[in-house]
Order: sequence, then C-alpha cells, then structure tokens
Amino acid sequence: MGAAVESRAGPTPGMEHRLAIALVLTGLVCAAEVVGGLLTGSLALLSDAAHVFLDAFALALSYAALRLAARPPDDRHTYGFHRLQVLAALVNGATLVVVALGIFREAWGRLREPVLVLAGPMLAVAAAGLAANLAVAWMLRKHEKHDLNLHSAFLHVLGDILGSVGAIAAGAVILATGWTPADALVSLLIGAVILVGAWRVLRRSVHILAEGVPEGLSAAAVGAAMAQVPGVAEVHDLHVWAVGPGYAALSAHVVLADQTLSETQAVMQELKRVLADEFGIQHTTIQFECASCGQGRLACLGPGGHPR
Repeated sequence: MGAAVESRAGPTPGMEHRLAIALVLTGLVCAAEVVGGLLTGSLALLSDAAHVFLDAFALALSYAALRLAARPPDDRHTYGFHRLQVLAALVNGATLVVVALGIFREAWGRLREPVLVLAGPMLAVAAAGLAANLAVAWMLRKHEKHDLNLHSAFLHVLGDILGSVGAIAAGAVILATGWTPADALVSLLIGAVILVGAWRVLRRSVHILAEGVPEGLSAAAVGAAMAQVPGVAEVHDLHVWAVGPGYAALSAHVVLADQTLSETQAVMQELKRVLADEFGIQHTTIQFECASCGQGRLACLGPGGHPR
C-alpha cells in the first residue's frame, strides 16, 4: 500500500561521539588545506578549505541539533525539538550554495589570469585531506540515509572527498604538464557538485518545513488503508506531515458505520495498528464522526461505501 517510514527516530547510540570525532578531523583538514593553499597558491586547495570550514560548521550544527532533538517535549515545545534538525539541514544547504558561488567567482578569475601553483606540496596536502575525509565519511555512512540533518552533513563531507580527489588530479596534471588552468577547472567541477547537493538538501528541508507528506508516503494510500478497516465508513480531512526527520504525524476525520460505543475502541486500535505497521506513523490524532462534517478534499470510502 505504501512504503513504511522510520518513525520518531532518536539519535543512534554512539552517533554523537562519531560526530565529535568527525568534527575534530574536519577541523584539522581545514587548517592543513588553508596553510597548504596559501603556500602553494592552489585555488583547488583553498576552495576545498573553504568548503571544509563550512563542513566543520555543518558538523557542529548537526551535533547541536542531535543533542537538542533528544530533549523531551515541554509546555512550550509540545512536539519536542525535532524540527531543529531540519533547520540545521536548511542552514547547511544554504552554506553549500554560498561556498559554490564563491568558488565559481574565484575560479573564473583564475582562468582569466592564471597564477603559479606548486604542484608537489599541493598533492601532499590533498592526499592527507582525502584520507581524513574518507575516515569522516565512513563514520557517518550508516546514519545519514534516514536523517536529513546527518544527510546534509554527509553531503558536505562527500564534497570534501571530491575536492581532495580533484585537487590531486589537478596537481598531477600541473606536475606533468605545467598547465595551471587545471587547478581552476577542477574548482569549477567541485563547485558544481556542491551546488547539486545543496539543492537536494534545501528541497527536502523546505518540504518538511512546509509540512509536506513525508518522502515514501502517499496521503491517498494512507487514507485508502484506513478506510478498509472494518467499521470505517469514510476517511476525510486527512493530513500527513513530518515533524522532523523520521518523525511522521497524522490527523484525520473518520466516519464510523453504525455500531456501539464500545466497538469503536477496537476500530481505533486497528487504525493505529495499520498506520504504525504499514506506514510507520506513530503519532496520530483521529476524530470519530457519525456523519461527514464536509471538511477536507481527500475522502476515502470504507468497504461497500458509495460516493455521497
């Protein structure tokens, strides 16, 4: 009927520790590439260093959001702090755009006026950065698929890996041929890949903040499954949204067939079971009705139902 989504996922044990280690490694890479870029004159290294600096910021933001999201709800934040992870992803995506545009601007200037690049030291720094970035990516790889916040940080790291590979390739070309524009061309490629990743993160973040239906779910499929529960005549005014990454919520009006009040409890239990088992939706608000109130556009009829 519909793909189940992970519901109300909390921080994975050990994830905070991994993020802290990743943050330290990323900071060391950033410092090394800034020094290496200034000494060698490599724009590819400096471009990657700028990206790495924002990666460190992204990891720090992800770490803070992960810690805050684990806090329980209170009187002022009844859903808890899950949305902070989405806001962190949104900020991370925006910083990726800024980095990409800055790289494009500097690379264009370098293509118009090439500068001397010391290929040997550039290769050494880029290789060290690649090793550290691969270690960070390995630490995040198991957790980024189901968490938009961690996914945005993971994309930052993937951009770093590409930047290091690109800097190594540019250094090899310059070392072999002396053709320095290779450095700027690689920087343009790095910027393009960063921009694509930024677009994906921003699109997913805005979708959640706009209370869109969680990825992998269909509101029509959810309503149809609810309408098939025995005792349900119609489902309407259905809303499905994501509070935060992996935390789906639902509200709906359910018209009941004629039955005793005690029988409605079994209907409610079955509705919650269907939503949890088939769609991964744990947080639900369901209003029972004896007749349709006419609210909402999506209406799903129960077994044997007829359009009104």
